[in-house]
Amino acid sequence: MIRVISGIYKGKRLKRVQSALVRPMPDKLKEALFNIIKEDVRDSVFLDGFAGTGSVGIEALSRGAENAVFIDEYYPAIKVIKANLAKCEAGAKAWVIRKDFNRAVIQLANEEKKFDVIFLDPPYKYLDERNPLKVIMKREVLKPGGKIILRHHFKTKFEAKYFKLKRRVTIGDDTICIYV
Repeated sequence: MIRVISGIYKGKRLKRVQSALVRPMPDKLKEALFNIIKEDVRDSVFLDGFAGTGSVGIEALSRGAENAVFIDEYYPAIKVIKANLAKCEAGAKAWVIRKDFNRAVIQLANEEKKFDVIFLDPPYKYLDERNPLKVIMKREVLKPGGKIILRHHFKTKFEAKYFKLKRRVTIGDDTICIYV
């Protein structure tokens, strides 16, 4: 079961994507993440990259983010994100983009969109093949003072050349890295 942990949508149960390709964030990890970034989320412009169910972006909206952009290229995920936003009546604060992440960031940059918080939960191989942090840096979609949060498997060796690691948290098999 996926649920919203805190905020105005607290307790709402969210739909899952019926696919092994989508790894919803466990509640314990999501709670730890939002305890760390809670001050950054309020009134923020939030990007949920590789959004899957949209639960992280919806949690951000629930906790006071001004609006959120959800990016995923997997059609079943897009359907679930839209259904979850509708369930929370949060559609007016959200924009859902079905596109490859790097192409979506280029589109957002061309539209002069910038974000306070960018959350990334890519397929593990994507980090090496298409480095999403590089396109974020190159297209300058992170606002000054903004944060990038990257979820990956704890055994994954990844070095973010373009941003400074501020904090790393590992819970179970998951690691959350916060970059500035």
